[in-house]
Amino acid sequence: MTEFVLRTTELTKIYKHDVALDKVTLRVKKGTIYGFIGQNGAGKSTLIRIVNGLAFPSSGSIELFGETADRELVAARKRIGSIIESPALFPHMTARENLEVHRIQRGIPGKECIEKTLELVGLQEAGKKKAKNFSLGMKQRLGMAIALLGDPEFLILDEPTNGLDPMGVMEIREFLKRLHRENGITILISTHILSELHLLATHYGIIHKGKLLEQLTAGELNEKCQQYLHIKVNDASHAAAVLDQELHASDFEVMPDGTIKLYQFVHDSGKVSTALFRAGLIIEQFMPMGEDLESYFASRIGDERYVQSR
Repeated sequence: MTEFVLRTTELTKIYKHDVALDKVTLRVKKGTIYGFIGQNGAGKSTLIRIVNGLAFPSSGSIELFGETADRELVAARKRIGSIIESPALFPHMTARENLEVHRIQRGIPGKECIEKTLELVGLQEAGKKKAKNFSLGMKQRLGMAIALLGDPEFLILDEPTNGLDPMGVMEIREFLKRLHRENGITILISTHILSELHLLATHYGIIHKGKLLEQLTAGELNEKCQQYLHIKVNDASHAAAVLDQELHASDFEVMPDGTIKLYQFVHDSGKVSTALFRAGLIIEQFMPMGEDLESYFASRIGDERYVQSR
């Protein structure tokens, strides 16, 4: 059995004179939640459309569940559930009727999957309410239900929380975490809410202007975004001795400019400042620092002015 549900190799897509994807080599491991990060026009949606068979590459290759031939890719795509931009709903139909139409269109046998899926997304009590009268959060959950019909092994979500209020975003996040935990489904999620993605993803891919800049695990990202206490005192050597001898700190470094990065006691900073003060040191700067996903993304694309955008 293949380790990856999705692999692309030097995948390229050119629209006339615009390069939407530039030799993208991407790997999504089975059982992961892959956060796909990029600005508007970076190439995220183009890659998602190619994976779903809605667009074709100019060059390069794509592999789904170990399959690469055209006929096998068509079969492999039946193992995928997707939401691309806004869910396609029939506004004058109920949730059950919407699912029944999609079940028939996709040739999924038996109606048992409808009740199972409605319960999974929390819409079993929607009753006769028409989709046009759903809240935005309910519409997103119905779209999720459509994507989940037929028990897909790989779920692809393009901006699934777009337009939701904070409570709606949290509900979708907790639902996806539960889906991943209990059903073992692999998820690729593209979203502009990077702070939310940081609470969800196990792996990340950063794309910019059609190029995949980096792929990393959540653990690797946390190391790169490690929090620390930034300390500047009048005598760095003395301060280092205090950290070592008084606080028994082992994870710190004295920088060339004399400042100290202390990776311990970030959440107990008062203990550190007290020890330094008692040692007769003059504290000039003392503050917690470190990157989050947004600032790390901004540094990778070389734009400190980056504002969340799709």
